[in-house]
Amino acid sequence: MSTPAWFDRALAHTPETCRVRVDGVDISYLAWGRVGAPGLVFVHGGAAHAHWWSFLVPLLADSYRIAAMDLSGHGDSDRRSEYPMSGWTAEVMAVADDLGAAGSPVVVGHSMGGFVAIATGATFGQDLAGIVILDSPVSAPDPETDAARGGKVFGPLRTYPDLETALGRFRTVPEQEHYLPYVIDHVARHSLREVDGGWSWKYDPDIFVPTRAESRELLARVGCRVALFRAEHGLVTPEIGQYMYDQLGRVAPVVEIPEAGHHLMLDQPLLLLTALRTLLADWEHSSPRTR
Repeated sequence: MSTPAWFDRALAHTPETCRVRVDGVDISYLAWGRVGAPGLVFVHGGAAHAHWWSFLVPLLADSYRIAAMDLSGHGDSDRRSEYPMSGWTAEVMAVADDLGAAGSPVVVGHSMGGFVAIATGATFGQDLAGIVILDSPVSAPDPETDAARGGKVFGPLRTYPDLETALGRFRTVPEQEHYLPYVIDHVARHSLREVDGGWSWKYDPDIFVPTRAESRELLARVGCRVALFRAEHGLVTPEIGQYMYDQLGRVAPVVEIPEAGHHLMLDQPLLLLTALRTLLADWEHSSPRTR
């Protein structure tokens, strides 16, 4: 499979593989960039993992100290007996503290990870430079949890006899019209682990059991800068985007990524990267407006 130069360049940045202990379990994260640079912490969606970012965010490592983390119950992090939102926010802050970045970090969260970013900003806003919410529809359940509770996907983990069979079963929730094939292959390969009898998914199905905190209430309590990115063909409709803008005091930018589906890093990664670079450059040289 042929791959473009930017993708090869990103993967050429070999990450540091790090672990930090949080409330009795090990949390895994990947790190790039110079210790002492401004910090970015990237948080994946439900049933996803750090490698949803590892093909793209290393391209920011010239300017930032970057972490892409696995929340507990995901990827290469340990599992817990239960997964309250407060536990995940503590993990985000532990990774940020362990990363070795200068000053307060920016937390970037996609889908369910966007709700984690909102909760982190509501609880630890004074310790953050900002949060960026990527297509997380505050006014409806996140799509992964909604699908899991409806019994559509994310049931008991299946074991597949070989890697190629397992790769052929990889799906995103929700599915979308377009993916970059080399990106989806990269993400799928890092979604699996070898187990007795074959290959299975890394996530814990119990991540979808808890009832999450009400994001609409948390959004108004975020104590740091906020930006909302919506995918043109994603879950944050213009109406939901307007609602979130109003909840944020009408001072937070709402940025549309054109031609993108909900999983915007899988179909429009360079547009997402450009939008992030632009936003972060503005935040470094401007003062926030109060609500």
